[in-house]
Amino acid sequence: MTKINTELKLGLSDYALTAYISLAANHPVNGSQLSRQSGIPRARIYDVLETLSAKGFVIESSKGMYTPIPSEELIRRLRQDFEAVLSSLEEKLKNTKQKPEKDVIWTIKGYAAAMGKAKEMIDKAKNEIYIRLSPEEGQHLDSKLMMAESRGVQVKYISMKPGPQKFKLQIIHPCPEPCEENSNTRFFDIVMDKEEILCGMFIDGLDEDEEGSVINWGQNKRFVLSGRDSLRHDFFHYFLHKVQNEKRKLTQKETALYEFIQKDI
Repeated sequence: MTKINTELKLGLSDYALTAYISLAANHPVNGSQLSRQSGIPRARIYDVLETLSAKGFVIESSKGMYTPIPSEELIRRLRQDFEAVLSSLEEKLKNTKQKPEKDVIWTIKGYAAAMGKAKEMIDKAKNEIYIRLSPEEGQHLDSKLMMAESRGVQVKYISMKPGPQKFKLQIIHPCPEPCEENSNTRFFDIVMDKEEILCGMFIDGLDEDEEGSVINWGQNKRFVLSGRDSLRHDFFHYFLHKVQNEKRKLTQKETALYEFIQKDI
């Protein structure tokens, strides 16, 4: 039986969606045939067909034989229903009197959800983005960040591993080998316009697992500014490491960057 992601139910059970997909692949069929080809227990199949028929997603084309509506029509109806529900909810939320809670730090679970939130923050940015990330996350976010920079957003980019220079204000975090390469965790932080922060770490091999991708998000002013200051000081760490540990002078470009970051309060 086809396993349907529960996030895609849209008001239909896994059985109902599985039955429809099975019918779309082979129809018309009766309940017994559909039970066999879909893997849905025979004791449940007629309840499922009754639900699909009541919603107009399946018709009894001849006695005891069932046929689905075209898949394009199913998607159109589900999308219409889903958007109607969201519009109704949005309208009700607009009428609530209590302001959104900004002092709470929220938890975002799952890699896709974390990347989705990061992309949303990048798209909303108007002035600046401080970000610290590894190449794995850069694959998802670098193009969005470059678009932000092209529209005038200052992108202050801290790469946890060596890589190409993509941004005007970019450094490689000092000591990438001991900091990351011998660890199974990847740091991830983004602060947008001194208003929002998304931070935490990912565990290699568990990116898609909710327990391996627990990230904090919030708009608490102190939390946001503290996170921003931490990322800002990563730039100073870079400068100090080069001068003190590597015994090298800052280039003219690095000196200009140092002076810029020093004033970037």
